[in-house]
Amino acid sequence: MTAVSSNTIFKDNIFAGKVLLCSGGGSGICRGLTEAMVRHGAKAVIISRSKDKLEKAADEMRKATGGVVLCAAADVRKPDQVEAAVKFTIEKLGRIDYLINGAAGNFLAPFQGLSYNAFRTVIEIDLLGTFNLTKAASEHIKASKGSILNISATLYYTGLPYQQHAGSAKAAIDALTKHWAVELGPFGVRVNGIAPGPIADTEGMDRLGALLEVESIPLQRLGSVKDIENATVFLFSDAASLITGVTLVVDGGQWLNPRNPAYPAMVLNPISKI
Repeated sequence: MTAVSSNTIFKDNIFAGKVLLCSGGGSGICRGLTEAMVRHGAKAVIISRSKDKLEKAADEMRKATGGVVLCAAADVRKPDQVEAAVKFTIEKLGRIDYLINGAAGNFLAPFQGLSYNAFRTVIEIDLLGTFNLTKAASEHIKASKGSILNISATLYYTGLPYQQHAGSAKAAIDALTKHWAVELGPFGVRVNGIAPGPIADTEGMDRLGALLEVESIPLQRLGSVKDIENATVFLFSDAASLITGVTLVVDGGQWLNPRNPAYPAMVLNPISKI
């Protein structure tokens, strides 16, 4: 059955014959990104640690789109597991054109309450996971002259409280985006990032909403997963064929106006504010 797009901004089937590999694609924003790509003709393999949740998500996306969505359980912190997921993708679908690095871990934690292990875990999932999966898939992406998308965040732009672990990981991921754009560009591979702002109805907002005032967003609204889907389809499309090394901020301008009068009280008395 041919995938049918519910998005009128882009033409249907612009990714026909292409294959997407997405970490974190079984839930949250990255599930939406995967589904958007499939609705526009791509076949997809999603990766995360929970096989049961992955299979359920893949089945739901197949029913919703009429497209091909497969899954491979893998911990992105483990190179052998991501290499196995890449091998599975090639065996089943024959190629990899697009890669989304979306696996991430996050939670609220003041500096004094952030354990050594918690900081390391977020760095391993976000940063090392991005490196591991890209390393494993890179030769296939070079062969297809494909494109890589790293999911970032604006946390470190202004030093958001309780987010030094995730902010540090995302800062390093943005650096990788630039380095890879330079090194992989001569092979025809584009590498970009997306830094979503506050996105409604997501686990991230459930966890981090205490740090947000909607009034601090110049466009005066939360983002939607559809906003990030549209940015993703654009960056993978031929319309962005000369764009590489860029992290596109999709946050309604919040990073330009990070006003939140609650910050001082939250930092000085964190336990009562979380």
